Amino acid sequence: MNWLPLHRLKNAIRGVPEVPGDMPAADVCLIVEGCYPYVQGGVAAWIDWLMRSCPELTFSIVALWPRPTGQAPRYSRPPNVVGYRDLYLQDFGDRPKLDSATPVMLDHLADTLSEFTATGGAQSLRSLNDDLARLRRFTPLQVAFNSPIAWQIVQRMYALDMPQSSFLHYFWAWRALLGGLFAVAEFPLPKARVYHTISTGYAGLLAARAAVETGKPALLTEHGIYTNERRVELLMADWVADNIDKGHDLSDARIDLRDLWVQAFEAYARTCYETADTVVTLYRDNQQAQCALGADPSRLKVIANGIDLERFSGVAQAADSSRPTMALIGRVVPIKDVKTYIAAAGILKKRIPNVRALVLGPLDEDEIYAAECRALVRELQLEDTVIFTGSVDVAAYFSEIHVAVLTSLSESQPLVLLEAGAASVPFVATNVGSCREIIEGSANEEPPLGPGGIVTGLVAPGEVADAVAVLLTDHDRRRAAGRALKARVEQRYTSAQAAAAYHALYADLMARRRQPSAAATES
Repeated sequence: MNWLPLHRLKNAIRGVPEVPGDMPAADVCLIVEGCYPYVQGGVAAWIDWLMRSCPELTFSIVALWPRPTGQAPRYSRPPNVVGYRDLYLQDFGDRPKLDSATPVMLDHLADTLSEFTATGGAQSLRSLNDDLARLRRFTPLQVAFNSPIAWQIVQRMYALDMPQSSFLHYFWAWRALLGGLFAVAEFPLPKARVYHTISTGYAGLLAARAAVETGKPALLTEHGIYTNERRVELLMADWVADNIDKGHDLSDARIDLRDLWVQAFEAYARTCYETADTVVTLYRDNQQAQCALGADPSRLKVIANGIDLERFSGVAQAADSSRPTMALIGRVVPIKDVKTYIAAAGILKKRIPNVRALVLGPLDEDEIYAAECRALVRELQLEDTVIFTGSVDVAAYFSEIHVAVLTSLSESQPLVLLEAGAASVPFVATNVGSCREIIEGSANEEPPLGPGGIVTGLVAPGEVADAVAVLLTDHDRRRAAGRALKARVEQRYTSAQAAAAYHALYADLMARRRQPSAAATES
């Protein structure tokens, strides 16, 4: 996996940025956050598929991470990838230096930053670009962020945003949010004909900035609604301190630290939606959330995920007589709610004593959560039932699996659901994303194919256990569900269909051009 020459790989691990000349111009610049190339499966696998499905186009990649990961890439480099760079959001800064910025200018910048992180939007981004350009005439942003300049800005924003809360807590939240924002603002834009981001958030901000500054088209493909996923994580986070007790007063407009984080991510999403020429989602229900944050309905498009059916054509179905086996296929992280799956396995074992519950997916993305899952297995005395395999070739396991399971708190259009369908393995999934649509089919499905499994509620181990028990004990129903799911995948979710849609979309976008912003032209 020769991604970079050795000296550049060492620099990347140490967090040393590459110079802009290291990124050749490409047809498409892919902007990804927290997945490719160091995470196996899911969106990262989709990105690898996309580049390989468009061999006639060249790609560059900007991958956003909190800090250097020190990991090796999980994917070999496609031959049409001409450049790769990491962008580290939490390593922004330098030693303080004396500056000449005036308090008046800093007050204006603080006001602009406060407005941008509260509401976002294309015009707000242009105003922010103008203010940052003026600040750069005095000092680089890396220097400003760790200097008295930043101290003046944070005090002004604290007074504007949430003076009722702890300044200490606000300060560190500000450092995290604005450090990422400034890192995106300072990153040298690679040259490309299209800027394609795979989420909103900071990746979406970089694509929005590229659209505004270069006049080139921006494309957003949202697998899940990024703001919803961040909201779930923030609600579960124990590192966010709550300072305000609003009680039952719905008219209290004060915001707390969790509100501040959510508000900022919504503002970033609104900015991305407003600047993107096309906003793609995997299924239509997601468009309601996108429109609520400013996406223009005329720019929305649905392109479902697709898989390579040939890869699963030779998979044999698990024998009725073999050990009853269910499998959760996914990363061992909180958003997948693996603990509910383990609890369901404990309930199911009382009915089917020899049941086997596989967990097929990496355990190294959240080692604390993985350790908690292992502890739960020991607590429920399920060591002979629940088996963690780590990262594996899922296709090699489908012949052993009777029922595939997802207990996720949030999904979009899970590739594993489509892969299981291609292998005729029925599915039990929570009612998130497009899981119900794939498992049960749409209302206008013609001809009706029947259910490909069972949909459950969230955080409902009893429901999951009931659903799996039905499919494990009723062999005819299980096989019928597997056939229905396979037929639906073959009809609507193939790799060829998805690739053709992206070929057409890229061709359309490359034919467009807008005018870059005046500030970008001047710089």
